[in-house]
Formats: sequence, structure tokens, C-alpha cells
Amino acid sequence: MSLPVSAPLPEALVAELRGRFGERLHLGEGQRRQHGRSEAHFAERLPDAVVFAHSPDEVLGLVRACIAHETPIIPFGAGTSLEGHTLAVRGGVCLDLSQMNRIVAANAEDADCTVEAGVRREQLNAHLRDMGLFFPIDPGADATLGGMAATRASGTNAVRYGTMREAVLALRVVTPGGRDIRTARRARKSAAGYDLTRLMIGSEGTLGVITEVTLRLHPIPEAIAAAVCSFATLAGAVDTVVQTIQCGVPVARVELMDDVQVRAVNRRAGLGLPEATTLFFEFHGSERYVQEQAEVVGGLAAANGGGAFSWSNRPEERSRLWKARHEAYYAALALRPGAVGWTTDVCVPISRLVQCISETKRDLEASILPAPIVGHVGDGNFHVIFVLDPDRLEEAAEAERLNRRLVERALAMDGTCTGEHGIGLGKQEWLTAELGEAVELMRAVKRALDPKDLFNPGKVFALS
Repeated sequence: MSLPVSAPLPEALVAELRGRFGERLHLGEGQRRQHGRSEAHFAERLPDAVVFAHSPDEVLGLVRACIAHETPIIPFGAGTSLEGHTLAVRGGVCLDLSQMNRIVAANAEDADCTVEAGVRREQLNAHLRDMGLFFPIDPGADATLGGMAATRASGTNAVRYGTMREAVLALRVVTPGGRDIRTARRARKSAAGYDLTRLMIGSEGTLGVITEVTLRLHPIPEAIAAAVCSFATLAGAVDTVVQTIQCGVPVARVELMDDVQVRAVNRRAGLGLPEATTLFFEFHGSERYVQEQAEVVGGLAAANGGGAFSWSNRPEERSRLWKARHEAYYAALALRPGAVGWTTDVCVPISRLVQCISETKRDLEASILPAPIVGHVGDGNFHVIFVLDPDRLEEAAEAERLNRRLVERALAMDGTCTGEHGIGLGKQEWLTAELGEAVELMRAVKRALDPKDLFNPGKVFALS
């Protein structure tokens, strides 16, 4: 994709922003570079300025100023996205929402809360703990909740608790028309008009800037247990997951690591696991119910070639296990010091999961690249992390080839090109392959709301 060159910010806009934000307006290369790179393999694309907002009113003022000067706006949370979502492909102003981190309200009786966009999920759960509630969506990174809504984030708990699509009750959004709107109230259901909340969830900052999020919460389970089991074959591990779901076991988390990824986390976290395909489980419920779930899944694992099924309800053991899982990306990069990561994901109907992962694994084993597989396989979603030498162009070409085969395979199985990473810059071609003419309807929505293409331009699809 060829990216346009940005023009310098208008002097009048700089003067207005300096008057509004003072020292929270940054024009220096340091902050611009920090906000112009991503966790993944994409080249830097620096904004012309970075502004830290402290309130929805400040966001509204900035948006109106940028609209008046026809300057792009790129919302930024924690910078943990993996498809280049926050890169300033046309320059403009990077609007950093991370300092909007106030928990506006937490309602124990209704099991919901409203937070500013910069609140992080770990911060929220620390606040909720004494109320006996928690927010379950866990993408791994300690992302901001506004960013999680904008990318329709998911993660390790999605198999039981769903994704941000199910978790968000309402949003407060500043629109490209310079309006500050609320998309819904706190009611658990509504038939009032268009579902603007779902329109904004997953829009990746292209239709508005999310400033507040109202979320559905859940009671902290009475008991939580984690389990780990290694398998002789990849197919045996995936079959265990499929059978667990088909049996109706309400497992909270079920994560897969292939042998390459297990070797990486062993090196980084010292887990000492057998270097074979491994499943990580977590069970939530009463003490007795958790034990029953673990016993059922242990039996399925044994029937599919699983080794010792080790489970524990000790918090320190669970924390160590999931910390290693959450750091899988960095463990993979450590396989090649100085490497960069190209992370991709797909999601398929669970009945096709064994075939999709097995065929992908055969491709990777025949490749020159180290490329671990890790996945939230309980809902058919898995990731491949291509570990690249940034100085070798042939490795980037090989990752492109393997990614193409992976996505084509998933689409042929009636799956999706991305289960949770989103489209951003990296998967625009595949969005069209997946949804066809529906993408033109998306363009029509974008043109209607943002005709000058100022909100996170160049993401999801090209407007023209």
C-alpha cells in the first residue's frame, strides 16, 4: 500500500492547540516517534503532533479545531494493537486518551460501570475487587478500555464471557460532525433506533473518538482453578477443545500453545513444561463445580493422547501460568534476539479448527521462519507469530506468503480473516475478500459520517 505524504500542521491550528492544551501539546520527535510506531512489523508513520486530553470536553474541542483545519485525528490508547491501527498514515494529530483514566461510576446492584476511555482493564479490576465484581475481557496486554472497544477486542476469557461486542452497554463518542453523543443508556436491552453502540465497536477510530465506555460486569467466581496438559499430537489437543465445547462444559479459558511456543515460554518464564503442544484451561464456579469440570476435561484429554492433567486452585500458580501465556509474544521474539514480530490471526467455525490448525502447522514446519502458534481455541481463534530478521527481505516475503495461505484457508472454511486483531492497515485486502460488496456499504457509512476522511484515515479500507 502506498501511503500519502502529510502536510505540516497549519500554524493557526498549532496556536489554538497550544492555547487549549499548553504543555500537553507535543511537537518534538520523541513523543511523535513513540506514537508513530506499533508493536508489530509496520514501518513508522509519525503524527505531526501529539496531544494528551484530560476530559471529553477537551476531546470535543480538539476535534472541532482539527475539523476546522481539515487535519487528521488519530485516537491512541495504550498502543498495544497489532495491525497498525494508530499509525499516522496522513500525519495529523495523535490524540492520546491514556490520561483520561477516571472510573466515572461503578454500580454493584446493576453489575455495570462507566469509565473514561483511558482506564486500563487491570486498573478497573483492582477497583472492582472489593465489590465482588470483575471485568472479564482479557486480550493479554493491559490495554485501555476505549481502545478495546474501538478494536472489538477479545482474548482468553471470550469462550465463556464473550468479547467487547457483548460487554459494552453504551458509549460516549465525539463524532466527525463535532458532536458529543451517547449511543445508549444503561438498560440491558433496548429496541430504540439504530444500534449505534455496535456501529462504533470495532470501527477502529474511523467513525468517532470513544471518550467513555459503559460495561457489563460479572461476579467474581467462588472458585477458580487452572489446568495444564501436554499432548502427543496437535490434533489431539484441538480435538479435546472441540469436544469440551460440544459437551457443554462452561470452561472459562482454554488456550493452546504449539511446541515452538512452549519452548519459547519455557525459556522466558522457566515453566519447565514438556515441549509439546499444550492446553491451558481455567474453570470458574463453585468448588464442587470446578472440580467436576476439571474431571470431565481431564477425561477428554486422556482419550485424545494427553499426558498428565495437572490442575490447581492456588492463585500464585494460576498467576504464573497466565503471565507466561500473556507474554507469549515477547517470548516468541526472544527466540531470535533483535527480531521483530509479525502477528496474524484467523477464526474458523470450531468444527473446522482441527483441519485449519493442522494444515497451518504443516506450512510452518516447512518454512524457514520460526513461527509459533498460540490461540484462544475455545472459540476457533488462533494466532501465528512470524519471528523475522528485519534486515532480511526474503523473510518478510515468506511471512506474507504464509499469512496469505492462512487467511485463504480460513475464508475457505467460512471463517474470518481476523478474530480479534482487527483490520487496521494489515488486512484490508482480506476484508474485501471476506465480505465483498458489504465493504462498499461500510464506505457509504464512513462517507456519510466523515466525508473528509479525517478520523484515523487509511484504516479498515481506502475510502476512494
